[in-house]
This record gives sequence, C-alpha cells and structure tokens, in this order.
Amino acid sequence: MPTPYGSRGGMAFSAAELHVLRRSLAHALQSSTAPLTAAEVQDCLRLAASVDEAVQEAGRLRAFLLDDLARYRGALPGSLSGYLELLQDALAAGYEPDPDDLSALRALRANPVAAAVLERAQGVAERSVRRRLAAAAPAPRTRLLALAGGREEPGPAAPGPEEPRPERPRPEPSPKEPPRPGRPVPTPGEVFPPRRKPAPPPAAGLAAV
Repeated sequence: MPTPYGSRGGMAFSAAELHVLRRSLAHALQSSTAPLTAAEVQDCLRLAASVDEAVQEAGRLRAFLLDDLARYRGALPGSLSGYLELLQDALAAGYEPDPDDLSALRALRANPVAAAVLERAQGVAERSVRRRLAAAAPAPRTRLLALAGGREEPGPAAPGPEEPRPERPRPEPSPKEPPRPGRPVPTPGEVFPPRRKPAPPPAAGLAAV
C-alpha cells in the first residue's frame, strides 16, 4: 500500500505497486486497443484504492500537524523551539500562517530563528492575500449588444471619420392618379348667346298682309 511521504504531499510506492503503475501507464499510452486481462484490471483497481487511502491518510497527518502547532503556540514562550520547528514544517507543506502565528512570531522576533521564520511567514501571508484578492476581483465588464428577440448578428463596420457616409436612397414619389373627367367648362358663347337682330319695320304705304 502506498504511504504518505513527508509533509509536502509526497507518496511512497513499493516495487510491486510501481510495476502495476508502470504497466497501467504503458497500456494507456500505447496505440493498440487490446483490453487488459482480468488480473491486470484487478491490480489496477487495488492500486487505485490504495492511492485513495494514502491520500486520506495524508489529510489526517496534516490535520494532526496543525492541531499540534496550535498546542505549541498556546504554550509559548516555553515551547519556542518546538513551535518554530513545527511551523517551518507546516510552511513547507503549504500552510498559510494565520494572524495568531504572525502575532506570536512578532513577539519572539528577538530570537534570530523566530525573526527568520517571521520574514518567511509574512511573505507567504502576503502572497495568499494577493491571490485571494485577485480571485475575488470582478471580471471586466464587456459591452453587450443585443436585439429584441434574438442575438445580434455582426453587421458592417461603421465608416470612419474620413470615410463619407453613404446617402440613403430617397423614396420614389408615387404616380399621381389622372384627374377624373368632370363637367366641361362652358364657352363664353354659351354663357352669353348673341342677341338676335330685330326684324326691319314694314315699308310705308304697304298694308300688312
């Protein structure tokens, strides 16, 4: 069974486990699709279960280290040497010092070892704060362009300041309807008919018929 190795998350494998791991990797990388035998499958499953157990054991060891560190910190200054040793192991394993660790180290900065550990712990804490701030920063806002009812399709680029703007075509006038024929306009002769000339008088001495 693989076992945790050190405080940095390492893991130790036996020779038989390394053989199974190497065989599994070779089968995964080879171009052929030949299936594994039943025995090989069982070996891979047992190795995967052992790796899971080792990961859980590493988590338990880390939790024990942090609990032990808190006990030594609470017993300062009498436990100075043990506390500094445990804190350095924790920092090497990726531990981010909390405010209690920084306060304790500042109170013990007269000790040269404590001063060196304080400088290292402050650097780790500063990097951790910058990383959290960068993760919490909002993403840059982008300009959203949308049309009602769907997604806007990319259109032609707008003309630049030096390019003339194309003129919009003017709508053609609709043809006018021809005037409807109405009542004809009367002529002046129809409005004012010529006066008839009076008949000439009968000649004198002639009796009327």
